Amino acid sequence: MSQQENSTKVSYQASPRPSFDKATLIRYDTVTRHLWGDDEAGRVADWIYVSSQDIHQIVFGLPPGGVFRHSEAYRTVFGADEVLLVLEGEMAFSNPEEAEVHVVKQGEAVFFRKDTWHHAHSVSQDALRVLEFFAPPPATGTSGAYAKTKPYLSESRYTRDELLTHWPAKQAETLKTNTIRVIREQDLLWRLEGKDPILVGILASTEHLMVGKVRLLPGQVSSVHTHAGAESIYVLEGTLNVLTQEENGKQWLEAKPKDGIFIPSKASHQYYNYSAEIVEFVFGVAPNYLP
Repeated sequence: MSQQENSTKVSYQASPRPSFDKATLIRYDTVTRHLWGDDEAGRVADWIYVSSQDIHQIVFGLPPGGVFRHSEAYRTVFGADEVLLVLEGEMAFSNPEEAEVHVVKQGEAVFFRKDTWHHAHSVSQDALRVLEFFAPPPATGTSGAYAKTKPYLSESRYTRDELLTHWPAKQAETLKTNTIRVIREQDLLWRLEGKDPILVGILASTEHLMVGKVRLLPGQVSSVHTHAGAESIYVLEGTLNVLTQEENGKQWLEAKPKDGIFIPSKASHQYYNYSAEIVEFVFGVAPNYLP
């Protein structure tokens, strides 16, 4: 949700864009903080991990009952593919142009493509925290500047009254036309990758962005591998170590829960779990996953 500064009376200013030219550990306590919004759109806290020329990864937060909508200054319609994974709390996520509303619980995600208006409501007693991957990233002109080129949505709708006497009869038909896809555990595309296979679950994959989850068992080590795109990691559980090999030599990075790791495109790397606990992390790769 990278947006301009928090006043409708000021001209557009891009949010911070932390970018890295080598493999980098991004500790939670050093993550770039940003606040955007106004009285009409609501105010949203962002923790910006990476916002490079390849990929954008943030966590955004809302208090219980909090909301982000849109306003003239803060238009939530972008020129990118997005995946949003609920880390904490519960989210009602909507396309207010189509009156499309989805409830997304902790551990579940949503996926949508460019030109999709979107709002989020925090609908549990817990604070909402959502991990977001976004590509092509704002650095390429796909966020606030792009939103200004789209016709303004003057009316937000959250109910489909025409379905009230046809549910669930029209459920299958409605799902086919939805602009937002909810991704639950059973929806993942599972892969066993590498000579020493690790289990990878793909949440979404397009020509611009791939987002997946990895679980490493205690002592498990992945094969050395590369991606044609840049990789951005968020650790959910355990202690993840990553060994990278770049032109400037090897790096050994150790990330705890809420930490991130950035790996540039084509850099060889390997995941390690040297602990006695499960390691789980989410990754985004953009634009291309395969080497």
